[in-house]
Amino acid sequence: MTEVNITFAKEFFLLGFSDLPNLQEFLFLIFLIIYLSILMGNGLIIVITKVEPSLQTPMYFFLGNFSFLEICYTSVTLPRILTDLWTQKRIISFLGCATQLFFILILGVTECFLLTVMAYDRYVAICKPLYYSLIMNHKMCVWLVIGSWTIGIPILIGLTYQIFSLSFCGSNKLEHVFCDIPPLLKLACGDISAEVFSIYIDAGLFAMFPCIFIFGSYAKIIATILKLPSANGRYKAFFTCSSHLMVVSLYFVSACISYLMPKSSQSSATEIVLSLFYTIVTPVFNPLIYSLRNKDFIMAMRKLLPKCV
Repeated sequence: MTEVNITFAKEFFLLGFSDLPNLQEFLFLIFLIIYLSILMGNGLIIVITKVEPSLQTPMYFFLGNFSFLEICYTSVTLPRILTDLWTQKRIISFLGCATQLFFILILGVTECFLLTVMAYDRYVAICKPLYYSLIMNHKMCVWLVIGSWTIGIPILIGLTYQIFSLSFCGSNKLEHVFCDIPPLLKLACGDISAEVFSIYIDAGLFAMFPCIFIFGSYAKIIATILKLPSANGRYKAFFTCSSHLMVVSLYFVSACISYLMPKSSQSSATEIVLSLFYTIVTPVFNPLIYSLRNKDFIMAMRKLLPKCV
């Protein structure tokens, strides 16, 4: 019998951009600008949707919650990336990695459900306008937001425990910029078929079903819009919905490719790019897509900013 020398990981090294030693300062500056832009852009949306009376509607209530979620989402990963780029240590403890992964998963699931809720809001507003105020009352909106934040917690606690119950033997070097499931599975030894099956089941529950519901809602929305007699009404309805569809497409496409493609078919660079896309790029574009394409929001911003100055 051949003896195998196995060492079990107690901490991980996040290799990330370590293969770009000459670009560390440049990358730090880029990610710092991105993080500050996310904080200011989404923070501005939260403030304006809270204080402007004309924006006290379900659509902007969900948008304010979505912007808060984007700030939380990026705050789980970007400060860590900035610290690693600045200190060059790149070490994260076993518990720290598990905690980071759990919050990435729960905030990602919350984003899926909040996007679904926003699609449902648009569906009711366009397809059932006479019942809109009755269906989307304040109590219903609050419960939809609470449900979006909490519905996945029990299952994702179990999934996180399942992932970190694996034996990470041999190398403890994660070829990534933060703790995520695909790079962690690459370090696991032994049979991981049960964990992979759980990931596919959870991805179906928390990503594919919401995605199908969203695009199903928009199929009905588009069918209703095409029946509108006024060309101006059709244009306004399409314009309002297109912003949400852009955010949905950016998030779901990159997240589904990252989690559902076989890990053997993805390079480390591809995994990093896809992960950064759905955790960072979407929050950056969120304020631009929703504010600069929204006439009501621009008018509210023009009213508020001079008062602040």
